[in-house]
Amino acid sequence: MSKDAAPHFHKRWRKELVIVGALLITLLTPFLLKPAQSTSSSGADRRLVILTPHPERLRSEFGQAFVRHWKEKTGQTVAMDWRVPGGTSEIAVMLKSEYSAAFQQHWTRQTGQPWTSAIAQNFMSPKTPAADPARKAFLDSSVGIGVDIFFGGGAYDLQMQAEAGTLVAQNQSGTGIAALRQKHPSWFSDKGIPEMVSGEPFRDSKDRWVACCLSSFGIVYNRDVLKRLGIEKEPTQWRDLADPRLFGQLALADPGRSATATKAFEMLIQQEMQEALQRLTANPGQLKTPAEIEAAAIRTGWRSGLNLIQRISANARYFSDSSSKIPLDVARGDAAAGMCIDYYGRSTEEETRRADGSSRVRFIMPVGGSSVSVDPIGLFRGAPDSELATAFIEFVLSDAGQKIWSYRTGTPGGPARSALRRLAARQDFYTPEHLAHMSDPDELPYEKAKAFTYHPEWTAAAFSTLRFLIRVMCVDTHSEQKTAWKTLIQTGQPPRATEAFDELNSVRYETALGSITKTVRARDKVAETRLARTLGEDFRHNYELSLHLAKKGE
Repeated sequence: MSKDAAPHFHKRWRKELVIVGALLITLLTPFLLKPAQSTSSSGADRRLVILTPHPERLRSEFGQAFVRHWKEKTGQTVAMDWRVPGGTSEIAVMLKSEYSAAFQQHWTRQTGQPWTSAIAQNFMSPKTPAADPARKAFLDSSVGIGVDIFFGGGAYDLQMQAEAGTLVAQNQSGTGIAALRQKHPSWFSDKGIPEMVSGEPFRDSKDRWVACCLSSFGIVYNRDVLKRLGIEKEPTQWRDLADPRLFGQLALADPGRSATATKAFEMLIQQEMQEALQRLTANPGQLKTPAEIEAAAIRTGWRSGLNLIQRISANARYFSDSSSKIPLDVARGDAAAGMCIDYYGRSTEEETRRADGSSRVRFIMPVGGSSVSVDPIGLFRGAPDSELATAFIEFVLSDAGQKIWSYRTGTPGGPARSALRRLAARQDFYTPEHLAHMSDPDELPYEKAKAFTYHPEWTAAAFSTLRFLIRVMCVDTHSEQKTAWKTLIQTGQPPRATEAFDELNSVRYETALGSITKTVRARDKVAETRLARTLGEDFRHNYELSLHLAKKGE
């Protein structure tokens, strides 16, 4: 193979491997869903199986606390069976595979009819009419996969599972979140966990999932590294991460593997849209109606947001599979800054605090650029022990559970090993009595939520699409993007070269929410890979053209 042909060969086959990777995940699902940890022996009276992306420290705190709680309440022992197959993206693929296998067996046995590709495509699709025989049979069934609870992730991820039918309000009478809402109405009120806060969903209106703690997204940075780079002003906004002096100094998580990373990028785009709306409202030009102004602001903000993501990506050293890696690399000085969820940032800031109270690491929420969102929990269809699963959800939402999320280590009812640095979900929990024991008493999420209003009608439908677009714009093309950006910086960002770098015609807002979203949602991996190849080639061309023009100073 010639040297010229080799790069093209590798680029082409890198795309083909996506399909192979998806097939491997499906084949390996039974092995990846094996228990990751058990806090009790196999001889326990009962077993609770929980699927989660949560880290070991959190699993340990809640596992041990619930085992003690249940023993004191009932005298029974519980084996906590944690399943940790990866991030929320991997979990979604595995749930589709597992429920497909379980429902196929149910369908063929109960109806005597053959299993077809149409049934496989439709039975978990919320777009399938409710009267469709396969869809109706699934929603009426108690088909399960041997797992009780989905614990962690984001509202989007659990809402997708709820709409697919894998999460339920109850399995039997007296179980599930529906029963807990009847038992504890104050928890599910506007003074407890409201259904919506500043545009963000905090619980499902049909009781299929509910927030158990709150979080926000921001920037974690190393003050020492920033000074070494000659950056005196510490970052306060997302766009500060596009500073050319940060080239090769940012740590980012791959949105394809991390829902929290996708959410952070969505907040960045939302802020660009809101700022565009403010500008156009003040100076509408030829725009005559509020609807026209809003539509123009959405398009403008989408483009400027994606361009900002391109520059932040071009400054990145890497895209990590794990969002927890970001603050660790920042703390070590391997990166100057990164985007991460608040509890990772605050925990790292605390762990690097010196005796005088100062810390080289700091976490901030971008001014006007981050909403408060949720870390939820839900009950699976066909859960093996719905009663015990309901008791665990109740424990997580109770005062005892909210203390584990938010209290300092060593305080009454607080975590045993180390503070989780999470924010309690229940608004009624923020009383002076509880605030006195919290790790972050000044982080009042319901107050901070008022500073940013999330508009789901602008970008929520494009959440999966945004994951896909960042992959083709930035992750898969990172080498070409970084090379072009480096040369742009060195040559003073000449206009034609910069215009080529910023080219986004193939992913305009209308196209992204139209044909691209349709392809991504169809779950047709062949069509998605074909689209990824086409768009990836477009962006590679743009970056290579930008590099060529920059070298010429044009």
